[in-house]
Amino acid sequence: MSLINVSNLTFAYEGSYDNIFEKVSFQLDTDWKLGFTGRNGRGKTTFLNLLLGKHEYSGKISASVGFDYFPFTVLNKEENTLDVVSGIVPDYAHWELMRELNLLRVSDDVLYRPFESLSNGEQTKVLLAALFLKENNFLLIDEPTNHLDMGARQLVSDYLRSKRGFILVSHDRAFLDNCVDHILSINRTNIEVQKGNFSDWRENKRRQDSFEQAENEKLKKDIKRLSEAAKRTSQWSDEVEKTKNGGKLDSGLKPEKGHVGRMAAKMMKRSKAIEHRQQSAIEEKSKLLKNIESADSLKIGQLVYHKSRLAELDRVSIYYGGKAACQDVSFTIEQGDRIALSGPNGSGKSSIIKLICGEDLRYTGTVRIGSQLRISYVSQDTSYLQGNLTDYARRAGIDESLFKAILRKLDFARVQFEKDMSSFSGGQKKKVLIARSLCEKAHLYIWDEPLNFIDVISRMQIEELLLEHEPTMLFVEHDREFCGNIATKAVEL
Repeated sequence: MSLINVSNLTFAYEGSYDNIFEKVSFQLDTDWKLGFTGRNGRGKTTFLNLLLGKHEYSGKISASVGFDYFPFTVLNKEENTLDVVSGIVPDYAHWELMRELNLLRVSDDVLYRPFESLSNGEQTKVLLAALFLKENNFLLIDEPTNHLDMGARQLVSDYLRSKRGFILVSHDRAFLDNCVDHILSINRTNIEVQKGNFSDWRENKRRQDSFEQAENEKLKKDIKRLSEAAKRTSQWSDEVEKTKNGGKLDSGLKPEKGHVGRMAAKMMKRSKAIEHRQQSAIEEKSKLLKNIESADSLKIGQLVYHKSRLAELDRVSIYYGGKAACQDVSFTIEQGDRIALSGPNGSGKSSIIKLICGEDLRYTGTVRIGSQLRISYVSQDTSYLQGNLTDYARRAGIDESLFKAILRKLDFARVQFEKDMSSFSGGQKKKVLIARSLCEKAHLYIWDEPLNFIDVISRMQIEELLLEHEPTMLFVEHDREFCGNIATKAVEL
């Protein structure tokens, strides 16, 4: 066991006026299985890069261990997978690699195939196996779930639960709950460490937020009451002041001067005491609510279709070249359905979605799409996003004010509106696609892995939206909790 100490860490990117971190201090144990959470753009990947020494910063990070980052960059994907592993860990023992691959249920024949021929899930598992061959290093694992289907997520989560000594960035609640024993969270104004899994942290956060909100309401009432008391005291003081110049009290009697002096002194003392209590209450109030996450409710521009059935697939098979992406798929989409399209990677989920969206694919079977059906589509791919948000909204034909209002609710800072989308984080880019979809008036919303890279708070906002407005949806998503909460039907390929 050793410690990683972070003291007075302050960092901002060159040319930026905003600090990502400002004088933050905390301590980590290298034996912990640490889940790392926080809203998109708060600096999770930045912090990992600071540990790796990639940026200059002020403050101090001290550690007696080295760090390794996942995912590794594979420069030559045409190499055999065994050579890729050797390039990452030159001095590993072969039996140890086989042990790790066995735990991840990866067949050893993948080692003798070109790395580029492996599925995304297989590549992720091989690189994780290589990561855990490194000894005496603290491991920085950055969003390993984005290319894993639901079954693979459970497998990798079980694998990580058997390990220790890592920071894991993930927004999948069930995944984190299964395999971490501490949470490192980047809040709005600080970074904190707590023992327990994500659900433990979330419950503690809920209790703290509730306490602060109740305390805030109490202090608001105290400040109002003290302000009114101070006003009354000031009025009494003015009345007494008049009597010094020969005036009379409201009773019509003229008080003697010594009594006037004593009354004035007493009221002054009371006024000062009220002022002090009021200032203390204001200072206490200013310490509250700083880390409460805004999670305003969202809206969706759904349309009601004139028929109960929107689309139907009957024994559909889709082909690429001579190979079937999926075979004999049959299901219907009825008004109000929220259908989770599930299945392992490569089973044809995205192909089914593209076919329903009107893409020209080679298929057999029958596809019936309702006439004049308006579909809003969110794709997996965000790599094409570039330029500013104003131009993007104009090209998409959506209301710019509504679009930006939704992004604000999804925790976009106003400064982001001036930036080029190509500089956005993966989660921020996905939020752009979701915000656009929410602005589009449609009968059917088709979302292909919409939650990749998106932070937990935003996931829960989106869940609440879908449960409140109940749009007709077809979606692919590997977040087990999201699917369980949202889907009214499941179609498994």
